[in-house]
Amino acid sequence: MAIIKPFNALRPKPAIAKQVASRPYDVLNSEEAKEEAKDNPVSFLHITKSEIDLPVDIDTHSQLVYDKAKENLLQFINKEEILFREDKPCYYIYKLVMDGRSQTGLVCASSIVDYYNDIIKKHEFTRPEKEKDRIDHMTTIRAQTGNVFLAYRDVDELNTLIENWKANNQPTYDFTADDGISHTIWIVNNDDTIDTITTLFSTNVPCTYIADGHHRAASAAKVSKQFPDSEDAKYFLTTIFPASELAILDYNRVVKDLNGLTSEKLISRLQDDFFITSSPVPVKPAQLHEFGMYIDGKWYILASRKGTYTEDPIGVLDITILSNNLLVKHLDIKDQRTDKRIDFVGGIRGLKELERRVDSGEMKVAFSIYPVTMEQLFNIADSGNVMPPKTTWFEPKLRDGLLTHLI
Repeated sequence: MAIIKPFNALRPKPAIAKQVASRPYDVLNSEEAKEEAKDNPVSFLHITKSEIDLPVDIDTHSQLVYDKAKENLLQFINKEEILFREDKPCYYIYKLVMDGRSQTGLVCASSIVDYYNDIIKKHEFTRPEKEKDRIDHMTTIRAQTGNVFLAYRDVDELNTLIENWKANNQPTYDFTADDGISHTIWIVNNDDTIDTITTLFSTNVPCTYIADGHHRAASAAKVSKQFPDSEDAKYFLTTIFPASELAILDYNRVVKDLNGLTSEKLISRLQDDFFITSSPVPVKPAQLHEFGMYIDGKWYILASRKGTYTEDPIGVLDITILSNNLLVKHLDIKDQRTDKRIDFVGGIRGLKELERRVDSGEMKVAFSIYPVTMEQLFNIADSGNVMPPKTTWFEPKLRDGLLTHLI
């Protein structure tokens, strides 16, 4: 069963929470982070992307960058009195609203032991260089600044408890960020409620699933070994959402060339595995096993023929079907992780971005894909398999800086 506990969050004073809160470190490059933090000395980017305060030619993975992050964090705590640490361990309820859709999760400390024992289930491989960056950052500043986004199958008692707390208590933070996403956080500081939440997880939640943050989780697990005497290091910062609150966005593909084929020849060959119809409007697939294809200024609907894919947790995924029956079979793209001819476009950018990439001549063809479902993600993790690369895209993103776990 899932082991979670409350923690003493390092958090901003409510009056400046909006200015402190920043987008996650891994959705911005250094230049974008510098622009976003411009004229905002309290942006948490000064800690998560501290190279913005150093010369532009600095190696972003050098120890100087991590030392600067530590310096900035201590300044935020001590000199500027921007951040302070909660005086008792608490849980935190975090609601995000984007485009009228809300999702609410529980911010807590999750057990590293659960990570190693596969109570916290994974569905992606991690890259050593990305792990090392977060390991060096966490080790130097003695804090976990990046929240790991977990999911679990709904538990009615937990849903009711969290909704009741929201209805009967005032939020501590409640603001709309410049990108239009609203962030609301309640502090759960009642001892009986805290104990009830902990017990409900330990008796009703057999496992949780990493939705977003595999590198942050893997890094936290390795950092824990460096601090064997620290109770804090045995846990890591997570926000856990019931599956009913979440929606996975599409993660689409664009390809630079047709592997020597003409458009007509490609379409002709695809008819073995797909029913193909032209579309007068951009194609956002309406169901599983349906794809949109944009080529030569035209949209097509590709519907998979029965018998052209398997029903196992990986084989039934639309990205697997697209890969096996189109990318590998006709375009000779065998490894999407390494092939430079393919690129990935998050669904948050819309179908217009697919059209733009093709119409500009940069790419030859684009494919829109139906989003992975939460149940598919759970099934893959339960089976011990991993998702193909760039399969899931979650929005909205949790903000850094609002709740930090100190080691």
